[in-house]
Amino acid sequence: MSKRNLPFQEEHQIYQDQIERFALEELLPNEARWEDQGFVDRDAWLKAGANGLLCPSMSDEHGGPGGDFLHAVLMIEGLARHGISGPGFFIHSEMVTPYIIKFGTAEQKARWLPRMASGEVIGAVAMTEPGAGSDLRSMRTNATRTEGGWLINGQKVFISNGQTSDLVVVAAKTDLADKNSITLFLVDTTTKGFQRGRNLEKVGIHGQDTSELFFENVFVPDDSVLGQPGDGFKQLMHGLARERLSIAIGCQAKAEAALKWTTDYVQQREIFGAPLSDMQNTRFTLAEMQTDVEVGRSFVDDMLRQYLDSKLEPTRAAMGKLWLTEMLGRVADKGLQMHGGWGYMREFPISRLWVAARIERILGGSNEVMKEIIGRSLVGRGKS
Repeated sequence: MSKRNLPFQEEHQIYQDQIERFALEELLPNEARWEDQGFVDRDAWLKAGANGLLCPSMSDEHGGPGGDFLHAVLMIEGLARHGISGPGFFIHSEMVTPYIIKFGTAEQKARWLPRMASGEVIGAVAMTEPGAGSDLRSMRTNATRTEGGWLINGQKVFISNGQTSDLVVVAAKTDLADKNSITLFLVDTTTKGFQRGRNLEKVGIHGQDTSELFFENVFVPDDSVLGQPGDGFKQLMHGLARERLSIAIGCQAKAEAALKWTTDYVQQREIFGAPLSDMQNTRFTLAEMQTDVEVGRSFVDDMLRQYLDSKLEPTRAAMGKLWLTEMLGRVADKGLQMHGGWGYMREFPISRLWVAARIERILGGSNEVMKEIIGRSLVGRGKS
């Protein structure tokens, strides 16, 4: 931690040790069971809240642990380092609660934030639809005016924490003819007309529930609108730099884990009477992995310093998300190859990381969208 040229304090070291203990004692022993059942037990959320792993950067004024963004960084890294992918703590803490903290009313904050920090309330954010992923302005979920509030109708898909959530930040259009009329609503999942679809069968990350959500005349009172009607797209864009930085941070920690697992394995595995690490090809592969990891660490920590100084530009965050997710894919693939047939077995963490790494190039805005953002910064939008 001291080598990273970041403003870590003694309290951060204590928190890092706390995360490590919690991961080893409460998360890793249950990871396989969660993978089989398709979701994480609520008891794990409550324990995580009690140990400060949920919403670590939320102020104590709002009922949180009172940490800063570096505490959130350590939480992301601590879970990623062990290949723990089931608990949707990152989505809950770094994607859902920031919307309420930034745009919520005093009443909304008092109602939801303390219970989100404790794990009593699990959060999700619902943007993606069957016909609208990266192109949010094409969404068809709509909210129409009614006495005292709004009626939401529509469908969302690929919603992480969707099966277990108690609160969903839902993006809906208040005027289907106006592509910019997106509004964010705080939807209590006990509301009549809200229905969870199936827990989607993903290629990997089986322990984290991912769902379809359906809305049929779901009444949302006026006091559950997040910010002002029509401000939704601007609100969603506001948090993207932090979200993409957080994805990059997780990818870096996972790449470091893949390198460590691979280095340990090739020194123990014997082939033709000698350790696999004695083979030149093995050392060449490790050299490529180590170089990627070193460059990634410098890139991530530089972006992190910029974020802490409020200087991280959206284009730079897009570059980080693009490069770090691609890098993780390379490192995970080389690590699996070095494990041979065992690397393809689920009992080895490199296999699960290899599969999980693939989604990083899609979530948080696909890498094609990242390239478009970066390209536009150089030559403009173009005429097509």
